[in-house]
Amino acid sequence: MMKNKKGSHDLTRRQFLKLQTGGIAALAAMGGLPAGKVLAGSQSKPSSTRQAKNIIFMVSDGMSHGTLAMADQYRRLVENRPSNWMKLYDRPGTHRGLMDMASANNLVTDSSAASSSWGCGQRIPNGRMNVNANGKWLEPILPIAHRHGLRTGVVTTATVTHATPAGFVANGESRGAQEDFAVQYLERGIDVILGGGMRFFNPSQRRDGRDLYEEYAAKGYAYTGIRDELLALPPEQERILGLFTPWNLPYEIDRQNDSNQLTRVPSLAEMTDAALHHLSLGDNGFIVQIEGARIDHAAHRNDLSGLIFDQLAFDDAIEVALRFADKHPDTLIIVTSDHGNANPGLNTGPDQGEQQLGRLRNFKISLSQLSRDLRSIETPKTTNVKELIEARTGIALEPNHANMLVDRLKNEVPVHYNRMGSVNAVLGQILANFLEVGWVGNTHTSDYVELAAIGPGSERVKAFNRNTEMFTLMTRVLGLKT
Repeated sequence: MMKNKKGSHDLTRRQFLKLQTGGIAALAAMGGLPAGKVLAGSQSKPSSTRQAKNIIFMVSDGMSHGTLAMADQYRRLVENRPSNWMKLYDRPGTHRGLMDMASANNLVTDSSAASSSWGCGQRIPNGRMNVNANGKWLEPILPIAHRHGLRTGVVTTATVTHATPAGFVANGESRGAQEDFAVQYLERGIDVILGGGMRFFNPSQRRDGRDLYEEYAAKGYAYTGIRDELLALPPEQERILGLFTPWNLPYEIDRQNDSNQLTRVPSLAEMTDAALHHLSLGDNGFIVQIEGARIDHAAHRNDLSGLIFDQLAFDDAIEVALRFADKHPDTLIIVTSDHGNANPGLNTGPDQGEQQLGRLRNFKISLSQLSRDLRSIETPKTTNVKELIEARTGIALEPNHANMLVDRLKNEVPVHYNRMGSVNAVLGQILANFLEVGWVGNTHTSDYVELAAIGPGSERVKAFNRNTEMFTLMTRVLGLKT
């Protein structure tokens, strides 16, 4: 347990949990609040000065500027329409800017520090969850909203307890404490939870053996693990725990090309639609975070097909959110990213870009899955490597390129830049000869990220923003006392 320093008003973990479960009086009695400071109680309502009833906070995790551009260009090329994100910029009332996402201890943030900066209004060291550099536990925005009578939710294509959704809900010294976060979600009354991560709720896989399925059911949650069950839930169901995979959800391109996954796993747009419906059942409004998580995972692996199709799936979720806001104009939508990753971009000469990017139409697999399939070949040879890649992508490698990949599979190729030495990275670089999409690395970048907002309170978005300002923006437009 953390100890208070003499004269400090920092909360210990035990005090913080008592705040969640036992109210403010117990905390004040322990001396955990400064004299004269009173937090809003569990029955408090949003301030009459609120501007928005609902907030939909949307995160394309790990989206570099090139990712946004290529997804838009691909959608224009194949579907003859712009992406919803780019159309948002043309809508009257949209406010757009850039955002500095640096963490408390690094210009390059990780997802836990990034989401926590929005969630609690302070910059947090990388790897922590709403715990600042002094060890102070800071109350995240969804528990704050819950105390004020709003409904709350998280939707993600990662595990529901992963760093980005947890940044709006949980506290921990390490972002890896996903079993703990699964308990905190229940204690803090998160109403709708949709994504992956069964193993953090399953008693046979949790270290403490707790059956969180049973505990959630006892609190009135409907549990679903199949797409059709989610879509068929009673429209009046208020609390939902939807977990569709043991770990992360599949990449969208893999989901679309696997009939079993397509049947069992909902798209991000479908989860978004379900979440918005069920969260809107309350009278006081809601706040929800929607995350396209695997965009980041694909960028880490220099996986172009995984990247673009997951970005497009996120873009479909934007369309769902905009449709909801059209019917509920008291809704603020914020669309952004937590950081760039790998800085991919289309690099080619005149009259070649459409042809090269258009090759993605022939892909039937994420490059992450293709890489795993390549590593499973018992005896990789030029012929079987070429055959597998052509069957899954439509690209016929030159023999010298196939030989490079075979050498890498056998660990016989020299690595000049360690970050670009994995099988995934080598595969991505080889395919860049055919797709013309290059990568500067395979990890997070310090880029200022895109930020757009529409709806009541969106005028608070400036041309250049600090990440912590999103917490202030959200709490003020919802009239929450912090």
